[in-house]
Amino acid sequence: MSNIVAFDGNEAVAFAMKQINPDVVAAYPITPQTEIVQRFSQYVADGVVDTEFVPVESEHAAMSACIGAAVAGARAMTATCGAGLALMWEMLWCASGMRLPIVMIVVNRSLSAPLNILTDQTDMMGVRDAGWIQIYAENHQEVYDNVIQAVRIAEHPEVMLPVICGHAGFTLGHTLGRLEVLPDEDVKRFVGEPEPLYSILDVKNPKTFGACAHSDYFFEFRRQQWDGMEKALKVIPEVGEEFGRLTGRRYELVEEYRCEDADIICVIMGSAAGALREAIDYARERGVGVGMLKIRCFRPFPGDRVFDVLKGRKGVIVFDRVSAFGGDVSPLCADVCSSLYTRGEKNALIYGYIYGLGGRDTVPEEFIKVFDEVLSALKEGESFRMKFLGLRE
Repeated sequence: MSNIVAFDGNEAVAFAMKQINPDVVAAYPITPQTEIVQRFSQYVADGVVDTEFVPVESEHAAMSACIGAAVAGARAMTATCGAGLALMWEMLWCASGMRLPIVMIVVNRSLSAPLNILTDQTDMMGVRDAGWIQIYAENHQEVYDNVIQAVRIAEHPEVMLPVICGHAGFTLGHTLGRLEVLPDEDVKRFVGEPEPLYSILDVKNPKTFGACAHSDYFFEFRRQQWDGMEKALKVIPEVGEEFGRLTGRRYELVEEYRCEDADIICVIMGSAAGALREAIDYARERGVGVGMLKIRCFRPFPGDRVFDVLKGRKGVIVFDRVSAFGGDVSPLCADVCSSLYTRGEKNALIYGYIYGLGGRDTVPEEFIKVFDEVLSALKEGESFRMKFLGLRE
């Protein structure tokens, strides 16, 4: 029986971590993530968990400590955001390259300059190619649920890759939301006990971790990481299905909303999906056939599912909450384009928008204006690569 509580997003993460009771948490405080490690460290101080909490001197050290714990066979977790994620960039590659099932929560924040501590997806997009699975949350319930599922996904023997769970700083991290939390014993059963494939502490069967590999075998190591990512496309919905049987909340790689008969599909990730959903409902009442495809899993990118939903539509609108300077389009739009084109959909009219940078709110009325703009473009058979939504004149 679930309990209904009011938690802010960061508190929901700390509570989920308490229920998971990882062996090691190494972390450094940074806004807007600080509350996660602050609350979890209180659980440690109160003896509610028996986690070894390591208050390190930097985010680079935090990931280094998690790597050391994981190679020893421990279940390791951490949390960061923004500049903190950037500081541990080098060690992210070490974690994924050694196939370590570390779970990290990133409270999405932009990067300087100019100084900005508010939300967009710049931080996680900056490490999108570092070999970590990336899962985004729309609301408080998903924040909590994703963290629990991430442990199972990361530790699956066919995956063995680290996972980032992202949610919007302040928008979710510091606002109260209604969510259902599981009993501790249900979470404990769901995540199970860690079963590491190898441990550096197994002196009777010595292993090498992070060895030097040049042109002789480096390529093969990278190919094995590709295999883990590909298998994650199957494992993530399997874990989501099992979680659904436990909670009634089933999770997939993507989520469709009013797509069945839609002429236009909007593609988006993260918390703004709620405002977009309201805009779609309003547009539907006025006869506009629009739907939404919410991307939950960004890495590995679910190209087959995206193609299945978007093929044959009159138009596709992609909303990116990041600016990838110098590219034809931003990252999510680029992946949508490649998913369609490489699978044979070469005539799709795709409209890319960048929105919400640095914490700027995007309200349903702005999405509705986009629908009108795209409908006009469709009548003329036109598309455009990129526009900025909600930009000050």
